[in-house]
Amino acid sequence: MLPLLGCCGSVDDGGASSWRRHQERKLRMLQFWRDGVERQLAAVNASISTLERQMERDAASAGS
Repeated sequence: MLPLLGCCGSVDDGGASSWRRHQERKLRMLQFWRDGVERQLAAVNASISTLERQMERDAASAGS
């Protein structure tokens, strides 16, 4: 029985090219996740900064 096309590496490389493609897909996936987490972190940092400024402004106006 022959392996399905694209599911396994060729016999000559012992699966090295398949493993390489797997690693490249995994790297792209992890980079995609990292980019999403960085966007979320930037949004959280912006929210924290805004809230801190509002609290400082409110404390200054309450102290006057």
